[in-house]
Amino acid sequence: MNQEIFIVEDDPNIRDIVKAYLSKEGFQVTLMENAEDAWKKATEHQPDMWILDIMLPGMDGYELCKKIRQTSEIPIIIISAKDEEVDKILGLELGSDDYLTKPFSPRELVARVKRLFKRAIAQPITSDTENAVLKIADLEIDQAARQVYWKRQEVDVTSKEFDILEIFAKKPNRAFSREELLTQVWGEDYFGSDRAVDDLVKRLRKKLEDLPVETVWGYGYRLHYEEDAQ
Repeated sequence: MNQEIFIVEDDPNIRDIVKAYLSKEGFQVTLMENAEDAWKKATEHQPDMWILDIMLPGMDGYELCKKIRQTSEIPIIIISAKDEEVDKILGLELGSDDYLTKPFSPRELVARVKRLFKRAIAQPITSDTENAVLKIADLEIDQAARQVYWKRQEVDVTSKEFDILEIFAKKPNRAFSREELLTQVWGEDYFGSDRAVDDLVKRLRKKLEDLPVETVWGYGYRLHYEEDAQ
């Protein structure tokens, strides 16, 4: 497999057990006991997946998850002794792909890791090669180069941010449900919360100020476009 997983967990017993199970399945595992060391390591070398504990000394797992998500769509699994619904929702809103409560079965963790990797390597949304550039008012999307320009300035976006923008731009003014966006961007086998869509849109609104993505309350989102705005 050769996929590398960074595990950030301050409990040595859990670290060793998880490493043993994942290594047996052919994954390369790097263990770290705090978020600060993990983040420093990531600036030198990015893994293919993160497994994060929440209750860490110093920077907690939520903050590390947020930092990772600002620049990357690398799959993230949060493991935590916290079993409250609000904690799970917070983890998903910050960008994690899955949330597993302690104590957990190592076999279940392995199954979720495999499932996330399977989804991560799925074929991306196909582009219309005959119309390689989409232009909607101040938004310009180069589908072939997977580049985004907002008000003539290039904006760095993650893979999923690009995909959802492409979906909106191909069918402006059409309302997309959260479930539909989850399926198109994350894949049919995604098992997380539809709040992941809300988080993705929130990040795009922050990166592309005044982006006319409107909330369709109780349903989803649409990209508002008026032809005379060109």
